[in-house]
Amino acid sequence: QVQLVESGGGLVQAGGSMRLSCAASGRTFSSYAMGWFRQAPGKERDFVAGIRSSSGYTNYADSVKGRFTISRDNSKNTVYLQMNSLKPEDTAVYYCAASSTWLSLRNGYWGQGTQVTVSS
Repeated sequence: QVQLVESGGGLVQAGGSMRLSCAASGRTFSSYAMGWFRQAPGKERDFVAGIRSSSGYTNYADSVKGRFTISRDNSKNTVYLQMNSLKPEDTAVYYCAASSTWLSLRNGYWGQGTQVTVSS
C-alpha cells in the first residue's frame, strides 16, 4: 500500500512558475514509477508527466514539453513537478500517481489532488 500526498498548488499568473510535490509513504518508493496527471472541470484525467523507478527515464505530454519537469528524490520519498511558463489552460486539479509498473500508472495509487489555477 502506498499513500500519496500532494502539495504546492495555488494561484499563479500566466507566465509564472510553480512546483508541486508529492510525498509517498512506504519503504519501497524507489521501486515505483511515479507520474502526474491533471483534470480540468468537465474533462478527463490526462497524463502530464512520468518518471521510471530505476533509470529515471521521463516522459511528458506534448502540451507541457519544454515547460514542465518531473523529478524524484528517493531519499525523501518525494516526486516533484516543476511547472514554468504556465498558461491558463494548465488550470486543473493535479494528481500524483504511483505504480509498480511503468505502463500501469493509471491503475496504481492516487493522491487526493491539488488545485492549480493560472490566471490570464
